[in-house]
Amino acid sequence: MSPAAGAELAARLRDGDLAAAPATLNLVENRSPAARADVDALLEGVSPAALGGEAPGHVVGITGPPGAGKSTLLSALVKAWRAAGRSVAVLAVDPSSKRSGGSLLGDRARIVHDPADRAVFIRSTAAGGRLGGIAPSTRAAAAALAAAFDVVVIETVGVGQSETEVAHVADTVAVIVQPGSGDALQFLKSGIMEVPDVLVVTKADLGVVAHRARRDLGAALRSLGARDTPVVAVSSIAPVQGVDDLIAAIDAHRERLDVAARRQAARRDAALTDFTVEHGERGLRSVGGARAALRLLTAQQAGADVPTLVRVLEDAAGTAEAQVGR
Repeated sequence: MSPAAGAELAARLRDGDLAAAPATLNLVENRSPAARADVDALLEGVSPAALGGEAPGHVVGITGPPGAGKSTLLSALVKAWRAAGRSVAVLAVDPSSKRSGGSLLGDRARIVHDPADRAVFIRSTAAGGRLGGIAPSTRAAAAALAAAFDVVVIETVGVGQSETEVAHVADTVAVIVQPGSGDALQFLKSGIMEVPDVLVVTKADLGVVAHRARRDLGAALRSLGARDTPVVAVSSIAPVQGVDDLIAAIDAHRERLDVAARRQAARRDAALTDFTVEHGERGLRSVGGARAALRLLTAQQAGADVPTLVRVLEDAAGTAEAQVGR
C-alpha cells in the first residue's frame, strides 16, 4: 500500500461504506514499517479535523472475567441493535499467540449473528502481547470504524489490565459480572468499580443469586459514591431479559457524555503511550517527563489524531536533543 491507500479507506469510511471494514482491520494490524504511513493517513482521514467533529459511532467497551457470558450477551446485543436498524462492528480482543502474534480464541466464532448481514462486522484481534490489554491496532480500528458504524464494540478477555485500558478507548464501558462468583468484592478491592459506566449482572435467569449479586454491586457502588452508575440484570438465553434495558443504559450514558472531551483525553494518552513505547524513557525525559508531554499535547488542536500528536512529541524531543548537542 501507499499513504494514498490509507486515505482512500478513510474516504470510504467517511462515506459510510461498511464494506471497507475488513481492509481497515488488515491495514491497522499490519505491523510492517511500510504500513505506518498508511495507518497515519487513515487515522488523519477519520480524525475530528477531517470529519468536522467526532466520529458519530458509539464506541462501547464490554469487559469482565472469563466465563461471565460476554460473548453470549454480545450475541443478544448485536441482534437487538440490528433490530433497531443500527450497524454494528465488534472487535473481540483475544490473547496473543507468542509465536505468530495472532489471536488465539477466535471470539467471533462464539458471537451468533447472521453472516449474510453486511451491517454486522465481527473480527477477533490480538491483544498485542499484553494480558488483557488493548493493542494500538484495536484502538486505531475502533477510531476508524466509528466513522462508519453506528456502534463499535470492543470486547476484552477480562483479565490483567483490560478493564482500565478499555476505559481509555471506549466512550461507554460495561463491566460484566456473573452471579455467585464473588466478583463484587474482588472488583471493590482491585479498584475496578471505578471503571464501569454500566454494570451488568448476567444469568438473571438464576433468580435469587442474580438479584443478590445486583444488590451487592449496588451497595459497593454506593460505598464509592458512584450512585449514578446503573446496575442492569440480563439473561441472554430465551426468554431474553434485560437486554433492552442494558441498551437504554448504554445510550443514556452516551447522551450525558462529553464525547469530544473524553476522546481528546484518550488520544492524548494514546499518543503519550505510543511515543514512550517507540522512544523509551530517554525520549520521555527529553520532553520534560510525562506531565510536560501531556501539557504540550493539551496545547494542540483539539481534533488532532494520534499520529499527529506523536509527531508533536517527536519534534519536541528532536529540538531538545539538538539544543543539548550545541
